[in-house]
Amino acid sequence: MVQLVDKISEIRKGKRVIVKKPELLAPAGNLEKLKIAVMYGADAVFIGGQEYSLRSNADNFTLEEIKEGVSFAKKYNAKVYVTTNIIAHNENIPGLENYLRGLEDAGVSGIIVADPLIIETAKKVAPGLERHLSTQQSLSNWRAAQYWKEEGLERVVLARETTAAEIKEIKEKVDIEVEIFVHGALCIAYSGRCVLSNHMTARDSNRGGCCQSCRWNYDLYRQEAGQAIPLFSDNDVPFAMSSKDLNLLKYVPQLIEMGIDSFKIEGRMKSIHYVATVVSVYRKVIDAYCADPDHFEFKDEWLQELAKCANRDTDYGFYKGLPGYQQQLFNESRQKPSHDFAGMVLDYDEETKMVTVQQRNFFKIGDQVEFFGPNIDNFTMTVKNLYDEEGNMLDAARHPLQIVRFQVDQPVHRYNLMRKENVHAV
Repeated sequence: MVQLVDKISEIRKGKRVIVKKPELLAPAGNLEKLKIAVMYGADAVFIGGQEYSLRSNADNFTLEEIKEGVSFAKKYNAKVYVTTNIIAHNENIPGLENYLRGLEDAGVSGIIVADPLIIETAKKVAPGLERHLSTQQSLSNWRAAQYWKEEGLERVVLARETTAAEIKEIKEKVDIEVEIFVHGALCIAYSGRCVLSNHMTARDSNRGGCCQSCRWNYDLYRQEAGQAIPLFSDNDVPFAMSSKDLNLLKYVPQLIEMGIDSFKIEGRMKSIHYVATVVSVYRKVIDAYCADPDHFEFKDEWLQELAKCANRDTDYGFYKGLPGYQQQLFNESRQKPSHDFAGMVLDYDEETKMVTVQQRNFFKIGDQVEFFGPNIDNFTMTVKNLYDEEGNMLDAARHPLQIVRFQVDQPVHRYNLMRKENVHAV
């Protein structure tokens, strides 16, 4: 068998270094999240326009906002991909050509696409757009990857159900870029092919309307002699089906050595705190491994950092093979972040050491807060004073998006984030 994997590493000055660094691809549900993702280390972001995207409940981008996002990303040498991954019905066809041309004109690098109609239309009317096969196509074998390569696609996003062995074989046998999900929520249905939402609420999962009906509370019964026999007790939490979130942070070295081209983080509807935290942690691990793979040591502090943002319990999904009951959430649906997002830095005065913060969650004098961001080392401090925009003294920042000022122990920068410990975390 001919190895098609690109050269991963080489020896430089007697030391092995990674020469093929994977793209870190982050979600961006709106323009603010796009900017945070890029500043916190993403090489590329994926966004949804106001049409043809599978997240109709996200803020989503107008064409003007897409242009602004592309312009911002280019300053950081980052790319923007747009999801056009619905399964199209007849009513979705009018306007498609103009929309794709608009994306190309806006400077978008590529589209993430599932429907052959959209693939072929983009090839014809917007040839400057790369076409990346969406995970909605459930690609999980190398012959299918070869087929899509022959159809002219530059990249395939593998099904979340592919194992490490299957991913490795696809990468070895087909000369096409491979993107995999490394972190975020997993659909309980096969690669998102769910009909529960459509059946129960008439909201089509495959056209962006998913109501997450798999995460509702259900009572389970079995039919016996025409009667419904309960399969639960009075003390059971009626939460029946959902997978744990995906977390492949520990497997980043293996995936780099496989030659995976893009590591994808799920979560276009998550907060900027989630995006910033997850992106920055994966950035640190990727960079640390690529700099010195033979002496790399995984640090538990990276996992502890991930725990500071909103996740369900996490596990490796299908990476090691067919998941068992340990990879599922039964009778448990809570998110348990160890910290709450408290604010975003808008300004810092070096002379007075006063920070201007936009409040995102309640905090007060006496609270211990933690600042983090791409240009600083994480540090914690106690809020000792607090003022509003007019200089009036406050005892707490109570109002959503309230602008407040207080002294900080170390310099901070615009777009650094602030969080505080969640006293209710388990």
